[in-house]
Amino acid sequence: MKVLIIGGGGREHAIAKSVAMSKHVDKIYCAPGNAGIGQIAECVNIGVMEFDKLVQFAKEKEIDFTIVGPDDPLVAGAVDAFEAAGLRAFGPRKNAAIIEGSKAFSKDLMKKYNIPTAAYETFTNPEDATAYLETCKFPIVLKADGLALGKGVLICNTKEEAKDGVQSLMLDKQFGHAGDRIVIEEFMTGREVSVLCFCDGTTIKPMTSAQDHKRAGDGDTGLNTGGMGTFSPSPFYTEDIDAFCKEHIYQPTMDAMKAEGRDFVGILFCGLMLTEDGPKVLEYNARFGDPEAQVVLPRMKNDIIEVMQACMDHKLSEVELEFEDNAAVCVVLASNGYPLAYEKGFVIEGLEEVDKKEGYYVFHAGTKQTEQGIVTNGGRVLGVTAKGATLKEARNNAYEATKLVSFENKYMRNDIGKAIDEA
Repeated sequence: MKVLIIGGGGREHAIAKSVAMSKHVDKIYCAPGNAGIGQIAECVNIGVMEFDKLVQFAKEKEIDFTIVGPDDPLVAGAVDAFEAAGLRAFGPRKNAAIIEGSKAFSKDLMKKYNIPTAAYETFTNPEDATAYLETCKFPIVLKADGLALGKGVLICNTKEEAKDGVQSLMLDKQFGHAGDRIVIEEFMTGREVSVLCFCDGTTIKPMTSAQDHKRAGDGDTGLNTGGMGTFSPSPFYTEDIDAFCKEHIYQPTMDAMKAEGRDFVGILFCGLMLTEDGPKVLEYNARFGDPEAQVVLPRMKNDIIEVMQACMDHKLSEVELEFEDNAAVCVVLASNGYPLAYEKGFVIEGLEEVDKKEGYYVFHAGTKQTEQGIVTNGGRVLGVTAKGATLKEARNNAYEATKLVSFENKYMRNDIGKAIDEA
């Protein structure tokens, strides 16, 4: 089988590594890919939003199966474009990917179908949004309605901060048209947990849990990023919580999308807050999380291609997901200055030292192959992942592995998985 993976980040590298282990796969292509993906797949210089070129390439190479990694092409209808050409592509169609593409849509869906989430209001007029803030308790959360690279969420501790946030999102267009409409919702407290689920439109099967670290600095300080590290499983995601989420969140979301004529086939990411009142949905994503995929997929025992095909053939109920009885921690090595300004083009050394070790992985995010070697080519450069018998062991292994990799301007958080110590 020939497989095409669309995307070029750490998530896609993790997917590619899992795909490469499938007994059904002979050849992997990736568009556009990166230096790490290029070691196990043939990278092609086609952008993730160039649907016509991607479809044409898939036809020319007689691709059997395409996996769409990132949110932008899913929300814009990449899967629809492949299906229209008679090609099999894994991921939700455009009308289902809206669950991530519009925060307002997903919040309205949860309200309509009684799926637990934070109280909220939606605004398209900045004056109305500012007036509403006069009635709010603080802290409060402002969310850009559209896609904003995982950064369009502002936690505002005071009314002044919130007013500045409305200005930034709606008037200054910090995230472009994503802020044309915003959601203002109550601030929830508790443990955050991410659960990725395989979906076939009717059946939904959660994978093992994970916990992401969004802020740039230690102690959850600094700006929101695409994710600075993650660990799996979450010790706070108990069997009781899992049972509650299956009954009140996962299956109801699947049923709600079907009732709306938006059958969801692909990966549903449920961002949860474990509040005093029980688990509530923070957000949905329509694809593997990044960097959650980097700790969840290495622990999955199943053949990923078999599971994805079962989703597309509406036979997921026949699959039993299996995960290793261990733990994994991923520490993101970023370019100093991320997520704002940073330099690129620095040679990366020590990658082969990590690759030699069993149970250790280096997932490339912002890298590029040059004559000088592999160089930095983005804000998030690498995800260094390690397994261990326990979360503490995995965490120690991951941080030891980060010492083996070096590049100028290397930056990372030093407290990924610190919550483990409190469990």
